[in-house]
Amino acid sequence: MNSYQKIRQEFSIPRHEYFNFADDIIDKWALECPEKLAMLWVDDNGCERRISFSQMSDASKRAANCLADAGIQRGDTVILMLGRQVAWWEIMTACLRMGVIVSPGTTQLSEKDIAYRANATEASCIVTDIHNVAKLKNIREQCSSVKAIFSVGGASPSCADYDALLDAASSTFGKVKTASNEDALCYFTSGTTGYPKMCIHNHIYALGHTTTGKYWLDLKSDDLHWNLSDTGWAKAAWSSYFAPWLQGTAIFVHATTGFDPGASLDMFKRYDITTFCGAPTIYRMFVQQDLSEQNFNKLRHCVGAGEPLNPEVIEVWKKATGITIYDGYGQTESIILCGNMTGVEPRFGSMGKPMPGIDLAVVNEAGETVAPGEEGDIAVNVHPVPPLGLFKGYKNQIEKTKACFRGDWYITGDRATIDEDGYFWFVSRSDDVILSSGYRIGPFEVESALLEHSAIAESAVVSSPDPDRGEVVKAFVVLVDTTQASDSLVKELQQHVKTVTAPYKYPRKIEFVESLPKTVSGKIRRVELREEEWSNG
Repeated sequence: MNSYQKIRQEFSIPRHEYFNFADDIIDKWALECPEKLAMLWVDDNGCERRISFSQMSDASKRAANCLADAGIQRGDTVILMLGRQVAWWEIMTACLRMGVIVSPGTTQLSEKDIAYRANATEASCIVTDIHNVAKLKNIREQCSSVKAIFSVGGASPSCADYDALLDAASSTFGKVKTASNEDALCYFTSGTTGYPKMCIHNHIYALGHTTTGKYWLDLKSDDLHWNLSDTGWAKAAWSSYFAPWLQGTAIFVHATTGFDPGASLDMFKRYDITTFCGAPTIYRMFVQQDLSEQNFNKLRHCVGAGEPLNPEVIEVWKKATGITIYDGYGQTESIILCGNMTGVEPRFGSMGKPMPGIDLAVVNEAGETVAPGEEGDIAVNVHPVPPLGLFKGYKNQIEKTKACFRGDWYITGDRATIDEDGYFWFVSRSDDVILSSGYRIGPFEVESALLEHSAIAESAVVSSPDPDRGEVVKAFVVLVDTTQASDSLVKELQQHVKTVTAPYKYPRKIEFVESLPKTVSGKIRRVELREEEWSNG
């Protein structure tokens, strides 16, 4: 029996009836090793904070009291719209501690995005930074369920001052006995039609990330782990929260206003970062720098996720650092499902093998596993019970939840093949969702934003190949009769989309066309446009 088979055979996570990450993990570390480093936080101004598990435990209890004093109760939803401020970790932990559902979102959300999320979740509270408070002022009356807004990093007349209240709050907070299957997190995930769906995870989802931390990130208790992911995405829950702290690993956080590959590479010189996780876009930008000038002496393990990783980039990075990037695959709806694990020979360009505790396969339309080399849908076996870490469903969308299942299988929406040795090889998305720089972008949202502009008669949005971002948003637009195509109109439309929805969704490419390909029933055939775009790319 080889090591991979042995790990899979011996792997087991107890399915507790009750579980609370704050009480059972963070408070445990705080009690057993009160001075153990939980986070090393730095910013662009040279400020550094070293935060122990004991300090994080106390701060989260104070944050819980702040929320409770504002009337937030168990079962309520808090929208958490912060960047890499320490408060993000404090409030994530506070919400879990209280049995409050936390819904993280990127700070790039527009007023329209925020109002949609607040009303869809019936959120009781929004926590954001001082820079985003203005957005909330303009939509407050549209969000009847919101009874409290907290501002982090500065006071605002219309919001509660989180920092001041945290300093004054008590660090005593009673335990809340949350059931393992109780709702804990709500992530919004984009699809091909309609606005983003609400993906619900339970409390024991956190324990599912044991595999993420132990077998993919290869974390040890004395590591310093850096994950470059926006706090609004589920990947932050993976690698900036649950997985490291399950292993007792310290998290490195660089709070910066924007990504600068040179400045980020300098972090490896200045700090003893041992493990690193980044989207392929990050690595593509890194390898364009002069890596010979860098110091990677402490770095021992690197992983990539969010989109397929180019084998060429893996080679350049390995030549500079001596380290192979271990690709991994998972979703907002899951933990890591498949990956190149330490101790198992990686294959460049492969997604790796199924993680311990995950029965993964490639299946056909009938739900039958396919032969090696044959393309099909990546699927997770949910019989007799779903694996830990798989989502509960899409809130208030029973039919869309049901559509994800085929017999005993959860269908991920991605296509792949498996080789004779059991390695998975990504082929494509089975829908039109665009994965750009680690961001998941639904074409419907961009099309809807474009249609709000008076110059647009019709639009279709697809992915387009890009050497740095993997793929980018491209819009094919049909103009109204009175409008002429021009470079200035391209810029105007791009700015319009940035204003109407989150800026990361704007089309970096726009092509004016006379008409769009459609089915007999009049439905736009995005697949035709996408295939043409990639065949010409």
